[in-house]
Amino acid sequence: MRNETSVTEFIPHGLLRHPELRLASSLVFLFILFSLLGNMCIIAAVTRDSRLHTPMYFFLQNLSPSWDMCYTSVTIPKALAKSLMGSNVISFWECMAQLFLFLMLGASECFLLTSMAYDRCLAIHRPLLYGIIMSRKLCVKLVAVAWLSGALYSVFHTTNTFSLPFCGPNVVDHFFCDSSPLMRLSCSDFHTHEEVGFAVGGCIFVSAFGLTMASYVVIISAIAQIRSAGGRGKAFSTCSSHLTTVTLFYVTGNIAYLSPTSQDSPIQGRLLSVFYSIITPSLNPLVYCLRNKDMQVALKKLLAPSN
Repeated sequence: MRNETSVTEFIPHGLLRHPELRLASSLVFLFILFSLLGNMCIIAAVTRDSRLHTPMYFFLQNLSPSWDMCYTSVTIPKALAKSLMGSNVISFWECMAQLFLFLMLGASECFLLTSMAYDRCLAIHRPLLYGIIMSRKLCVKLVAVAWLSGALYSVFHTTNTFSLPFCGPNVVDHFFCDSSPLMRLSCSDFHTHEEVGFAVGGCIFVSAFGLTMASYVVIISAIAQIRSAGGRGKAFSTCSSHLTTVTLFYVTGNIAYLSPTSQDSPIQGRLLSVFYSIITPSLNPLVYCLRNKDMQVALKKLLAPSN
């Protein structure tokens, strides 16, 4: 930190500050509860059912706690609690920790989705070699790399943000400590830091998205070569849930964070962040339950075990 930093706490705007958000506040708790319960059921079902002890469900087990459960827990409950109590004050170090966790979870999610796309690509394009290539050891390495890469990315962005001097004001124009709203509070020129952060983040996420799309190009090409309609449908069904999750993740993330901040109104930014932080993670359990027969069977056994 620079010596000019004198701010010891920040005051994020609460979720309930605007009427538009206040109308939806009663649904926020339901979405958080649905997300937590849904992902806990997925983790338990994959752990108990030996048929789901495959690379795809191993990645799903890591995906559920990383983004779907923790992502909503990092920002939303604290913002709601502070809004309801009438005090939105968050300490300097709490704000830094919140930003670090938020960015780490988002980046790790991105890398995990890329690993899952590679897994599906091998399963459909190289089915005979799939069991040899996608060993348990490789799966663990891919997950470890995803978490480590997410942590390093977050360290860079958190350092890039909090290396700026903060002398006041300290009211964050957001409901949690996000990078761009914090930078705008700096008492020095923040544009270089913002552009560098945008460039690094854009390169990483575009690269991950490109690798994911390249995997799906190979997948679609392999499916097109299958002669029977039933075989094509079965092959596509193995990756449809992941494709839906990828679409939700990148579409909402790009709208919320890769659009120029100067063109977004504060209320629009908060609404997009609520959707990105709550609704999208809450939909993921529903996506995997409705579009995956093996998961449906495992959940039925978990929730209604036979006597």
